[in-house]
Amino acid sequence: MAARPKHRPDGKPSTGDRFIIRRAQAADAARIHAIERACFGDPWSEASFREAIEGTWSFVLVADEGGEVIGYLVGRDVAGTGEVLNLATDPRRRRQGIARVLLEEGLEELGSRGATEVFLEVRESNRPAQMLYRDAGFRPVGMRAKYYHNPSEDALVLRLGLGSLA
Repeated sequence: MAARPKHRPDGKPSTGDRFIIRRAQAADAARIHAIERACFGDPWSEASFREAIEGTWSFVLVADEGGEVIGYLVGRDVAGTGEVLNLATDPRRRRQGIARVLLEEGLEELGSRGATEVFLEVRESNRPAQMLYRDAGFRPVGMRAKYYHNPSEDALVLRLGLGSLA
C-alpha cells in the first residue's frame, strides 16, 4: 500500500511524499506505542497495539518513512460498521498530510471489508482533528460525556457513510 501523491495548493508535489502506508507488523508495536504516549494523556498499552496488529477483528496501518514509523491508524469493522479506533502522527511530523493519508487508506480498507458507515470519537477540544475528519466527510451525530480521561473531556461522535448505502 503506497501513499497517494499529495499536492500543495499550488499543485506542486509536497515534500512529504517520501512516506508509504503499509500494514503494521508486531515489530512496529513499540514505536507505535511511543507515538501514542507522546500524543495522548491516557495511552493504549503496547500489548493493546500488539493485539490489534495480530488480531482478526482489527487492522493497523502505519506511515513509514525510511523504515521509521511516523504515524498510525487502528481500525475495525463489525457487521457493516467500521470504526477508526485510533489515529496519531509523531508530534514532530504534524501538518504534513500524514494523518490525512492514513485516514484515506483506513477508510479504503474499511470499505473493502464491507463497511457501509464509519464512526469515531474525537476530543471536543481537538479542533485540528475535527477539521481533518470533517474534510473527509465525517459529520457529528452525538456526544459521549467524560469519554476521555487525563484530562477528562467529552467526545464528539462522528459518522461517515461509505458507498451507495451512505
